[in-house]
Amino acid sequence: MLGPLGNLLFVGTPVMSDDKSRNHPRPPLIGFYVFPGHAMLDLAGPLSAFTVLDHVDQPGRYDTVVLSKGGGPVRSQEGVDVISVSAREHSIDTLVVVGGPGVFDLNETDFDSVRELSGTARRTTSVCTGAFLLAASGLLHGRRATTHWEQAGRLAEGFPTVQVEADRIYVRDGPIWSSAGVTAGIDLALALVEDDYGADIARTIARYLVVPFRRRGGQSQYSEMLALDPPSDRIARSLVFAQTHLAEALTVERMATIACLSPRQFSRAFHADTGETPAGAVERLRAEAAKARVETGIEPIEAIATSVGFSDPERMRRAFIRRFGKSPQALRRASRDRDTAPKSSTTNNAVPYPED
Repeated sequence: MLGPLGNLLFVGTPVMSDDKSRNHPRPPLIGFYVFPGHAMLDLAGPLSAFTVLDHVDQPGRYDTVVLSKGGGPVRSQEGVDVISVSAREHSIDTLVVVGGPGVFDLNETDFDSVRELSGTARRTTSVCTGAFLLAASGLLHGRRATTHWEQAGRLAEGFPTVQVEADRIYVRDGPIWSSAGVTAGIDLALALVEDDYGADIARTIARYLVVPFRRRGGQSQYSEMLALDPPSDRIARSLVFAQTHLAEALTVERMATIACLSPRQFSRAFHADTGETPAGAVERLRAEAAKARVETGIEPIEAIATSVGFSDPERMRRAFIRRFGKSPQALRRASRDRDTAPKSSTTNNAVPYPED
């Protein structure tokens, strides 16, 4: 059957609640929760990471099912209808709540569905803005979490009890996992597989999907990397190295060695590719990593400065003023003022989505 736009997509492994044909324990059931306006890649990326095990390893590692509040076709933001089953029909091992713009239109019935699913699941996870649904359901209260870097400030503002770690690929806090935007859902799925079956199997999936293994949860979401966007693999490799070694000395000589160029060649090529000097780019990366922690955490400014590679707080303060127009202390005060400001009421129990 075709949906209204002629698009109908069947995803997941069919799961029969009265299946008596197996004579062995049922594999863990991974349930993906969708809603009108969900993002297809938030669903398809991690779903593929679980299902390819049937092809690259051994069948039966996982069962998967797509769930929604009422079941039936659910229209994605891309206009594709995804067939789902009612959330009330299954008890699952792992809940994966996907993201998408439709998350901001949900109401208490969706919150109830997610709370009920999470209540019996071994672990609960979110992809991208799916974290807003977890937060609105009360599942992130007092916990650390992440989401797409562009929406991290909104999550922190709308849900002050959530400890938002804006510069993370994924965050694990007990049985609750959350991941950053879009393709980070694949990183999350690989981490879950590794948690269940070990690194070798997760690495096999990554190789089959042609994705990096592994972007650790603490790794940055690389928004400044996207802005720099070097076309040269050598320059890109030096930036990735810098991003993952921010606390260390990142001299031109060291970065040039990573790029397999002489320092002089490296400096010329780096500026041609990025429009920045190597020192300027490293400052951008350090300032970005520090900013997320300054705004959303309670760590001392001095400790943050040291941990991201600024030699002292004054050097970080000057970098912040150059990059963001405010000192770290001013940014932290502004963030706290937003958190304590009266929140505007929402109708229909919709997920809070504060205005700029």
